[in-house]
Amino acid sequence: MPMVTLEKIAHLAEECRFDSLGQAQSLAMVDVDAKKLRTLGEGTRHDVCASTFSPREEPLLGICHAFTQDGRCVSLFKTLYTNHCTHQCSYCTNAANCSSKAKAFSYTPEELAKITLSLYRSNYIEGLFLSSGAGRDEGSVMEKMVETVRLLRQKFAFSGYIHLKVLPGCSQAHIQEAVELADRVSINLEAASASHMSEICATKNYESDILQRQRYIRDMKMKPVAGKVVLPAGQTTQLVVGAAGESDEEIFKRILYEYNEIGVKRAYYSAFSPQGGTPFENRKAQPLWREHRLYQMDWLYRVYHFQTDEICHAFDENGLLCNADPKMAIAVEFMDKPLDPNTAAFRELLRVPGIGPRSAQKIVAFRKRQPIVAKADLAAMGIRIKRAAPFLKINGWRDTTLEMWQD
Repeated sequence: MPMVTLEKIAHLAEECRFDSLGQAQSLAMVDVDAKKLRTLGEGTRHDVCASTFSPREEPLLGICHAFTQDGRCVSLFKTLYTNHCTHQCSYCTNAANCSSKAKAFSYTPEELAKITLSLYRSNYIEGLFLSSGAGRDEGSVMEKMVETVRLLRQKFAFSGYIHLKVLPGCSQAHIQEAVELADRVSINLEAASASHMSEICATKNYESDILQRQRYIRDMKMKPVAGKVVLPAGQTTQLVVGAAGESDEEIFKRILYEYNEIGVKRAYYSAFSPQGGTPFENRKAQPLWREHRLYQMDWLYRVYHFQTDEICHAFDENGLLCNADPKMAIAVEFMDKPLDPNTAAFRELLRVPGIGPRSAQKIVAFRKRQPIVAKADLAAMGIRIKRAAPFLKINGWRDTTLEMWQD
């Protein structure tokens, strides 16, 4: 799949040709301001659609990577519909209270649909990630975002993947149209609670503008339209980590609510980074490892199916995670003796650091044919022996270096 940056997209718009590929291109039919294209693309830098926990290349501005419901990684044209916003999110460079915000730009639905279609037909992208500022009125902006997607689907027969951001406070009718047209929708939580939201943004109501809209999406997804599955890739959400001084435990408890009550497919985490001109420009940046550890906690709950009473032992007395694998901390707390990989249940094997779902399945399949008698047997299955060995008893022998279990 060829990759393209915003610089190249803008160049195509200005020059009406592929500078290095020698191909005729369909952006010549689209009269688009290159500065607008660049500004609105760069405006999505804080919108996340793939976890940094996942092995991947750093996304290029203008292009992001996302995973479809069947597990495929796809390249998406990532842009704002408009960077104009009347909300006062104190960390955001597009917010009304940012002193250094860029000139306001907006697309028209027809313009954005044609740009997306041009890039799609040229095999540069496989879909669209569409976010936006709220403009002067989130209802009218949401209407234009939905109209863009409607044009792509109904007028241009666009079959690519679409992730559409739902604006806080928009109408139930717009949300209904969005879930019928898009593969995935999301509305950003931003904060872990209403009190933390008030610290970040005084113009959004956490309960009515965000949580209630998530419930609308949840309920609509449960009702097929004309026999078709609604929103096949589900809804997701995103939090800004550390902007309001919240603890990791507060964030994680909110995410448990999101998974269990709202039914979100994925949660994404973005470590707070102060931006010039915003009210939070002098606040301390959060380390990327904090974001990474939250993804690991998320993975333990969502994929490994750890119980909440197990996971909570990874937090310290202040509700914070340390920069170490939380699975190791949980294993030290809950595993009172080494496991025999020949007899341990699948769920027990998942508790061992260095063993994941796939390697646990390999162990179960291997021992049906022959017993595991050495570390080499496990190493051949891709298991990280240095991490796993202290928690295992193999052929009657246990590792002698169990420093984490010493009193």
